[in-house]
Amino acid sequence: MTATTTRPEPAARDRSARNLVDLVFRARELSLVLALAALVGGTAAVNPNFLSGQGVEDILLNTAILALLAVGQSMVVITRNLDLSVGSVVGLVAFVVGDALASGWGVVPGVVLGIAIGAACGLLNGLLVSFCRVPALVVTLGTLYVFQGVCHYVAAGRQINAVNLPPALLSLGNGAVLGVPYLPLITVVIMFAIGYYLRAYPSGREFYAIGSSPEAARLAGVPVRRRVLAAYLVSGCLAGLAGVLWLARFGTVVADSANGWELLVISAVVVGGVAITGGVGSVYGAALGALLLTVIGGALVVLRVNPFWQQAITGALLLIAISVDRVLALRVARLLRRRSRHG
Repeated sequence: MTATTTRPEPAARDRSARNLVDLVFRARELSLVLALAALVGGTAAVNPNFLSGQGVEDILLNTAILALLAVGQSMVVITRNLDLSVGSVVGLVAFVVGDALASGWGVVPGVVLGIAIGAACGLLNGLLVSFCRVPALVVTLGTLYVFQGVCHYVAAGRQINAVNLPPALLSLGNGAVLGVPYLPLITVVIMFAIGYYLRAYPSGREFYAIGSSPEAARLAGVPVRRRVLAAYLVSGCLAGLAGVLWLARFGTVVADSANGWELLVISAVVVGGVAITGGVGSVYGAALGALLLTVIGGALVVLRVNPFWQQAITGALLLIAISVDRVLALRVARLLRRRSRHG
């Protein structure tokens, strides 16, 4: 009698590969938590007011909108695309909704209007990228300037003032329940809902498949165009909601609100472990990246460091994150090849 060895089934090897990749990037998110803890602890040791009630509330409020945008952006980046127009969408929605509310609209119709405008902007980006097959960088860079131009045309040199807005909207931006501000609560609920969908549902896992290899995903029967369109639609809706929350948070809005935020959002996503080449990462890591960048900004203010260094540190973190992603990708690929040979 001869002993025979059985090779693992392909499905089992695929599960093993996914588990290995998930383990690597969970470790990446844990490293972000440790970096946050070290940064907060060091800053609080120098200035204890950094962790005062007002200090923590400011950090949460300042993180909420950025994290919300990062959650939407992460869905796009996971599919190996980019959305550079989110900052312009926030500014456009904030001004248009503010103008409508100042004219007598209710808060709920105003929120619906903002999300609808964001959805229309995301739909335009998604159609051009997925069905017209124009590169995402070109499309969203173009729509960035288009949306900015539309906002300046609508504003016509005016600004929205808080005194003209309904008190209910302003309380949304600055109110709290059980001591926790509304804005971070909204962001956390949306983050967990999208994170659960991406991990638990087969259609959610298809976004990762597209980012890993669009051609392989297409051959496997994944509706690539529809999924990419859906990613841009979600990003647009969340940018529209972020525009409404921006209006509620700050009250006074001009035509160039959130100008330049698109690069800050992408930085938060990449620093949070979502690979710019697509296919890996999570919305939780993107939100942690947004929190880390916000805490760095707050710490520099508390420590009375020149604000220039915030941009320099953000750029350095972005370069480090991309380098780490590349190194991890190479090591994971090497481990998977080794397992495949020995399997």
